[in-house]
Amino acid sequence: MFDYDKWQEIWATIKKNKLRTALTMFGVFWGIFMLMVLLGSGNGLETGVRIGFESWATNAGFMWGNKTTMAYEGFKPGRYLRFYNEDIIALRENVKGLDKLAPRNSLGSWRGGNNVFRGNKSGPFNVYGDYPDFQHIQIVNMVKGRHLNDYDLKEKRKVAVLGQEVVNVLFKSDEDPIGDYIKINGIYFKVIGVFKSLRTDEMATRDMQTVYIPFSTFQQAFNYGNRVGWFSFTAQEGIPVSLVEKNMKDVLKKRHHVDPEDHAAIGSNNLEEEFGRINGLFFGISLFNWIVGIGTLFAGVIGVSNIMLIIVKERTKEIGIRKSMGATPLSIISLILQESIVLTAFAGYIGLVLGTFLLEGINYAMEKFDLNSDMFAHPGVDFRIALTAFGILIICGAFAGLIPARKAASISPIEAIRVE
Repeated sequence: MFDYDKWQEIWATIKKNKLRTALTMFGVFWGIFMLMVLLGSGNGLETGVRIGFESWATNAGFMWGNKTTMAYEGFKPGRYLRFYNEDIIALRENVKGLDKLAPRNSLGSWRGGNNVFRGNKSGPFNVYGDYPDFQHIQIVNMVKGRHLNDYDLKEKRKVAVLGQEVVNVLFKSDEDPIGDYIKINGIYFKVIGVFKSLRTDEMATRDMQTVYIPFSTFQQAFNYGNRVGWFSFTAQEGIPVSLVEKNMKDVLKKRHHVDPEDHAAIGSNNLEEEFGRINGLFFGISLFNWIVGIGTLFAGVIGVSNIMLIIVKERTKEIGIRKSMGATPLSIISLILQESIVLTAFAGYIGLVLGTFLLEGINYAMEKFDLNSDMFAHPGVDFRIALTAFGILIICGAFAGLIPARKAASISPIEAIRVE
């Protein structure tokens, strides 16, 4: 590998056919460059989607009432299913595997804006009545004060936790909202905390346009009685969310006289299943990127193998003279293999560097101009993956030169000298 004469010969061959060598190397360069870009883009897509999941417990689920579609126990179909405080107790006592249960209410329609006032300023924000356990289901970053606690719920305190966007609208930049008051539907609430979303882009903005108040306070202040809008919940560790989800539906159907086979009467959403589907999707994307990238890389390596065959044919007479002067087949093979590996390694290294540089440039631009989103963020390739790809390239380079090298080693000195 460190024979100076061999390196001189390789360099002389490259200089002799500059255009052919450049075109051959471009095939390898483009293969590993595209592999890096595909893997980096796939990682950026996966990272963006996972950021959207960071603010939610992956073992969480949600459940709400719909209209019944089947008659049962004297009740006609089309009855709208409503939940109540008594259902909270029933679920906690009868559902095995249930960890956190956080019933919720929303002022007005779901995600409907409600005017929230402070002095002469106001804005349309989402107002939710929540249990303290909800902070373990939707995870937020508390930047000031605290979140809701059990005492707020038990004592029906008129307190509120505000999203950062709410604070930006209702308060000046130099004002501290903690301890101040906001007004919702003519009722004053004391601000006890401010939070930011863990998500990015529009999803984060929507999260931070939210006001949380204690569930019990919400029911009393806005005349909701003992109604529950919907349930959010988590499963205990090691227990599938789907199983807890089914058990909850069974309990609620029995309490509200719903046919066990009426699957449309209670709606639900299972984040564990969604997370599993997303993992499967990104595994498929990653596999597809590897197949396409390595396929492109192999196309370049095959080009190297073809060029090495041409080089061997052009140097048949030279190789014959070498063998007649005592050169061993191993020395001939090592010369051809070394040249093949040098071509692929050098072209591959350039492609690896430029591909990584492009991804880092895109990542820098997205961070500088705040372009990261819940669909695409922080594109890049892990260093170990890059080394693995480069190692595969070196091995491919060796295989690309193996057939031409064996052909060169089998050349007969007498027949080679006769070649014109």
